Amino acid sequence: MKAPASIETERLLLRRPRPDDAVSIFERYASDPDVTRFLGWRRHESLADTEAFLGFSDAEWERWPAGPYLILSRRDGVLLGSSGLAFDEPHQAATGYVLAKDAWGRGYATEALQAMVDVASRVGVRRTYALCHPDHRASWRVLEKCGFEREEALGRQAEFPNLEPGTLLDVLSYATSIEG
Repeated sequence: MKAPASIETERLLLRRPRPDDAVSIFERYASDPDVTRFLGWRRHESLADTEAFLGFSDAEWERWPAGPYLILSRRDGVLLGSSGLAFDEPHQAATGYVLAKDAWGRGYATEALQAMVDVASRVGVRRTYALCHPDHRASWRVLEKCGFEREEALGRQAEFPNLEPGTLLDVLSYATSIEG
């Protein structure tokens, strides 16, 4: 079963990325060093990096029931960030979120993450997880508000390329099981 290409929440529209989103993605969040600091993917240094992400996004949507979603304001259509599901197998997917700086602290991450948990449930995912840098407390709080439980701290298990490229760092693992 495929996930819907777009989802509406109270304040957000989450939709599958399109090729014409490249400039907005690059300018709003993907090239911002502050925004990408704790992410598991390298900050975009050129529009070509963002276009490569869009190719990756299309491949994920073709291979799996869902993939990346852009997060937009329902009120004015402004791009706020992105979220999505990254499948390891049909019943397990990672999730996460990234928001432009001017969208921080407004509850958008919680609303988008809750939508991803709902999408995961609809497409048969039984376990959704997220990895979080130990110093990113704001992200811990969002995960916990959405029912994710900290499973463990993993020593030197994940790369955060915008902090220390090529170095495996400690990471917190959070997960939620979905009744099916």
